[in-house]
Amino acid sequence: MSVHKEFKKVTTHSLSEMKHLGEKISMLTAYDFSTAKIVDDAGIDVILVGDSASNVMAGHETTLPITLDQMIYHASSVVRAVNRALIVVDLPFGSYQGNSKEALNSTIRIMKESGAHAIKMEGGEEIIESIKRILTAGVPVMGHLGLTPQSIYKFGTYTVRAKEDAEAEKLVEDAKLLQEAGCFALVLEKIPAGLAKRVAESIEIPVIGIGAGHHVDGQVLVLHDMIGISQEFNPRFIRRYLNLYDDIKGAVENYIRDVKAKEFPSNKESY
Repeated sequence: MSVHKEFKKVTTHSLSEMKHLGEKISMLTAYDFSTAKIVDDAGIDVILVGDSASNVMAGHETTLPITLDQMIYHASSVVRAVNRALIVVDLPFGSYQGNSKEALNSTIRIMKESGAHAIKMEGGEEIIESIKRILTAGVPVMGHLGLTPQSIYKFGTYTVRAKEDAEAEKLVEDAKLLQEAGCFALVLEKIPAGLAKRVAESIEIPVIGIGAGHHVDGQVLVLHDMIGISQEFNPRFIRRYLNLYDDIKGAVENYIRDVKAKEFPSNKESY
């Protein structure tokens, strides 16, 4: 029987409790008021205002083009809709790498201007100084290791990370460093399930996976992938719970047909 504790408001402490109780953490992305309200009303634990908005909302090929101002816009829209979930916002590419002062300034802007609860950053040892600086300002930080999409041009591919021993060992060490630095949780993206299990068991903070198997403490997916709005992206880790692309397209086709046939609006739908 699974343990399930009701949290009226999910906090970073709630996630720690969930890991301790063995309750899995549910996390999805949202980028706008309307979908964030649905996702929160459904009872999701964490909403990630992801830089994946660059792909699914703006149509860019990578997450790199999205700006800090745009992330704040998306985060503000989500915050206005949410009552229960913990809201985590991605620091976008170029707003924190290599400069801990800039990382802190970017974080402060997100927290003050959007009202979100925490930020997420990609990377390990190389961003520890920035993480520590952000934490001294009292802002919770979620880490992100494995496939880090902001580094796509370094990797050259979206393939599974840490299959080689050296990269796997660095990932384990980075996870421990992120915990020691003070991160409240960690996302592992697209790494072997066995390695993800090893990481989740070797650190105290919650580990949330995407394409990292089921031995971690929770799961995250991009909402547009999960409900079938996005059709082009088909990695094996996505489970589509709906096929909204076809449903919405069909509804639009019916609307067009009714307008052309002068069947909409009817007398009942007119004033």
